Amino acid sequence: MAVSSSSPVMHIYAPDESKQSDKCRTTEQFAVLWILFVVIVLGNTAVLVTLFLNKNRKSRMNFFIKQLAIADLSVGLLSVLTDIVQRITISWLAGNVACKLIRFIQVWVTYASTYVLVALSIDRYDAITHPMNFSGCWKRARRLVAAAWGFSAVFSSPMFYLYEERTIQDQLQCWIDLGDPFRWQVYMCWVAASLFVIPAFIISACYVIIIRTIWSKGSMLGPAPVGTGANGAKRKYMAV
Repeated sequence: MAVSSSSPVMHIYAPDESKQSDKCRTTEQFAVLWILFVVIVLGNTAVLVTLFLNKNRKSRMNFFIKQLAIADLSVGLLSVLTDIVQRITISWLAGNVACKLIRFIQVWVTYASTYVLVALSIDRYDAITHPMNFSGCWKRARRLVAAAWGFSAVFSSPMFYLYEERTIQDQLQCWIDLGDPFRWQVYMCWVAASLFVIPAFIISACYVIIIRTIWSKGSMLGPAPVGTGANGAKRKYMAV
């Protein structure tokens, strides 16, 4: 049984698989990775160029979009591209220190692309629920983004310990091996909770509160009086 070093998900390879099947699978994986890489790089580069050209339209939303584009672009350049290179070289050629550092950075930018979205949701929640204390708080926006990158680094720090250079089937690989299945279950539960469950819960809670706040404020204002505004004047004119 072999475990892929580029993903926490275990891939089991049967020894009786045909070479033709392996070749087709490798070709499909390369095609998907290259398509994913091109889409990520072109899309996020276009966003960053657009924001750079519109310097006069500075806003908090553009600030968060820029941070999100940087995080997503880093995923493409540092995670997807590295995976493509390793699939080409097959063996790990960068050494043990680079193995730990690169895996840490790959996981870091993946977490960051998620937690910047969390920071954006908290910022929108703050803007809707506390509008009087919100205007002009650029320092708070920068703190939210710094916290997103900081928490991502903390959650990614175990990669320094878990990954190491090992000889697998007579080839050097940047490998993660937790030993027994129970440790794998604990690790996968931790990744699922920190990367998906917790961010999804925070984002959902923020937008539920935002919707409820907008709904309640709209109900308090109530419908506009019949005789006011342009429509009211028009109806009076038609009545006469």
